[in-house]
Amino acid sequence: MTDSGSLTMTATRARAGLDARRGIVRLHSEALTALGMRPGDPVSITGRRTTTAIALAADRYASRRALYADDLTLGNIGARDGDPVRLHPAALVAAERVVLSGPASAVAVVDPDTLRLALLSKVVGEGDDVSLLPIELGDAQREMVSATRRTLNNTLGMGWTTMVLNVVGAVPSSGAMITSDTRVEWEQEARTAADLPGDLPIATVRADREPQSRGGAAAAARPRVDAREPLAPSRPAEAAPGVAAIPYEELAGARIPAEELRELLDLGFNHREVLKVVGTDMALGVLLSGPSGAGKATIARSVSAAVGAAVSEVSGSDLASLEANAAADRLRAAVAALTVPGVLLVRGVEHLAPAGKRTPLGTMFTRLVDDVLAEAGEHAVVCTTARVEDVDTGLRSRLEHEVVVPMPDAEARRDLLVYFTRGMRVAEDVKLEAVAHRAPGYVASDLAVMVRESGVRAAMRAKSGGATALQQSDFDGALESVRPTSMSGDSVELGGLTLDDVGGMEDLKQTLTETVLWPLTYPDAFTRLGIEAPRGILLYGPPGCGKTYIVRAVAGEGHANVLSVKGSELMNKWVGESEKNVRELFRRARQASPTLMFFDELDALAPVRGAGTDGGTADRVVAALLTELDGAETLRDVVVVGATNRPDMIDPALLRPGRLERLVYVPPPDAHGRADILRANAKNVPFADDVDLDAVADELWLYSAADCAALVREAALTAMRESLDASIVTASHMAQAIERVRPSLDPEQLEYLENYAGNREA
Repeated sequence: MTDSGSLTMTATRARAGLDARRGIVRLHSEALTALGMRPGDPVSITGRRTTTAIALAADRYASRRALYADDLTLGNIGARDGDPVRLHPAALVAAERVVLSGPASAVAVVDPDTLRLALLSKVVGEGDDVSLLPIELGDAQREMVSATRRTLNNTLGMGWTTMVLNVVGAVPSSGAMITSDTRVEWEQEARTAADLPGDLPIATVRADREPQSRGGAAAAARPRVDAREPLAPSRPAEAAPGVAAIPYEELAGARIPAEELRELLDLGFNHREVLKVVGTDMALGVLLSGPSGAGKATIARSVSAAVGAAVSEVSGSDLASLEANAAADRLRAAVAALTVPGVLLVRGVEHLAPAGKRTPLGTMFTRLVDDVLAEAGEHAVVCTTARVEDVDTGLRSRLEHEVVVPMPDAEARRDLLVYFTRGMRVAEDVKLEAVAHRAPGYVASDLAVMVRESGVRAAMRAKSGGATALQQSDFDGALESVRPTSMSGDSVELGGLTLDDVGGMEDLKQTLTETVLWPLTYPDAFTRLGIEAPRGILLYGPPGCGKTYIVRAVAGEGHANVLSVKGSELMNKWVGESEKNVRELFRRARQASPTLMFFDELDALAPVRGAGTDGGTADRVVAALLTELDGAETLRDVVVVGATNRPDMIDPALLRPGRLERLVYVPPPDAHGRADILRANAKNVPFADDVDLDAVADELWLYSAADCAALVREAALTAMRESLDASIVTASHMAQAIERVRPSLDPEQLEYLENYAGNREA
C-alpha cells in the first residue's frame, strides 16, 4: 500500500455534499498521517493522468484504503469508481497565471476578479476541469464566498452551479494554487456552449419524438430563461446580446400562452382595420406573468418575431441597480430604439415599478409606457413578472392585457426534456416521460439545468473511458442534485420513500391514499363525480411515532413536492407580515403543484384564537390559513397535511369540513409494528443469527418508532466501540443498546391521545 511517502488507494466516488466539485478529496486520518500530511494540504493523485487536490480528513468510519472524490476530480484523475490511484504529498505552489475556457455566456459576464474569487484556494493544472463552486476552508472565507455566490447568481442565474470550465494554461503547469495574487483570465477564443460538455445546444424538437403541444413553460434558446438570464447591462436596441428569438413553430410547451400573446400582437399590429370596422381600439400593453424560469421572455421574443416586430429589451433588476439618471437614460434609449412595429420588452418589471412604493424611476417608466402605447398600432409594451401582486397598480392598469404562463404539467415537462436533449446522445433505455413525471414543480430553466447536469455526469464518465450517451443514472443523479427553484430552501428530502416502506398501519395508509394521493393523482375523478377533493388532513399522535416519516412516504408515493412550513417562516411581529407570509407560502405551493404542504407542530402555528399573548399575531395567522384553505382561489393539486401531538390546542375552525377535515390518529407501534420497524432499520445491519428481532420487539413497550430506530443504531455503535473492524452485531450488543436507549413515550400523554381518538370515533 505504501512506498516511500506514497500510497496506492481505491478511487471511490463520494456522495454529493459540500465538497462536490470544489477540488477537495477526503482520506482517512490514518492515510493522511502515513503521507505525512495535515488536513488542507495539497495531494497529487495519479490515475490515467495526474491532478492535484486539497486533502481533508474523512469521518472516522471511512475506509482506510479509499480516496473519496467527486465526479469532476475523478475525471481529472482519469479514473473510475473502484480504480487504483497513486497518492503522494504535493508542494504548495502559488499560481502566477491561470487561463480558462468556458461557455460564451460565462465569458461574457464573469469578470476576471469574480472568476479568481470563485476559484480561490483551488489547486489546478493544465487540462483540468474546474467548477465555479467556491471552496470554503474556514470562517474567514465565509463572507467572501457568500459575496461571490451572490455575484454569480446575479450574473449567470443558478446555471453557474453546474458550469464546467477548462484550464487551458497555468504557470506553473501543474499543482498551482490560485491565490489573491494570481492573474486569472479567460482564453481569447472562449468555447461556445455547444463545445463544452454539459452545456446545452440550441435545438428543435426531433421529428421522431414529436411532443404534443400543451400549456406550460416555454423552451429557451439557452438553458437560462427569464429570471435566470444574465443581468449584465445590454444594449437596449437589441433583443438582449447573444439571445436569439426561437422560431415560433419550435417552442416546446407553452403553446397556449404563446398563442394568446400572438393573437393580441397580431391583431394590434397587423389588423387595425378590423378594430376600426368593429368600432373599437386597443392599447398593446401586456403583462406576462408566471413563475421565474418559466420562459416568459423567451415567449415574448419568439412571438414578436412571428408577427414581424423587433424587440428592444431591458432588465428591470438591471435598471433598478443603477443610479436614477443612468437608469432613466437607459430607458429612454430603449424607447428611442423601437422600430415600427416594435415591442418594448421589460423583464422583471416589479423592480422598476414596485407596488406601494412610488419612486422617481417608477414614475418616469409609467409615463414612458403611456407615451409608447399612445402610438396605436406602432409599438407594444410587454412586461414580465413572477409576482403580479408586487407590480404597481397604476402600471397594471395601463397594461390592459394579462397573459399567464402556467407551471408545466408532466406532458409539457416531457416536451421540454425532448427539446433540451436534442443533439445529445441519449441511451435507448432512458424514458424521458418517466423523468418528467418525477420532476413536479420544475420549470423550463430547472429542466435545462437538470439536463446540463446530466450531460456533465455523462461527460465525466466518458472522460474516464465510460459510455458517452446519457444514461438513466445520469438523470437520476441530476434529479437528486437539482431542485426546483420554486421549492428551494423549504423542500423535504424524500430519499426515495414510498408507502411500502411504512411497516403496518394499513388503515392509516388507506386513509392517506384517499385523502392525499387521490386528489394529487386523480383530480379528474373528483371532477367527474361532481365532488371536491379533500383539502387537508391532520395527523396526531405521540411524538416519535412516524408522522413526519409517513408524510415523506406519501409524497414519495405520489411524486409530489413537499413544502415544509416552519413557524419562524410565518410569524412576524410586524402587522400584516405574518399574513403575507402565509399567502406567499400558498402561492408557492400552487406554482409547484402537485404539492403537499406539511405543517409540523401545527398547534404552535395555529393555536386557539384569543388565548395568545403575542398581540394577535397567531390569531391573524389562523385567519389567513382559513382564508387560503377555503377562500376564493382554488387549491387544485395542493393538499395540506398538519401534524401535532396536541390536537386540543389547535383552533377548532381549522378542523371543520373543507379544511383539515380528516383527523387521523397515528398510534405508537404495537409489537408487530415495532418488529417491522426494527427489520426496516436493520436492513443493512449484519445481525448475528442469535438476534431475534421479534422477541426484542415484544420487550419494547412504550418505545416509539424513533426509539426503535435509535435502538438498532445504538446496537451497531456498541459493536463498533468494541472494535472498529467489527463485522457483526450480536444479541449481547442489542441487550446493551436496550439498557442505553430508554423509551420516550409518556403513559399519561398516550392515554390522553387514545381517549381523544376514542371520543372522536364515538
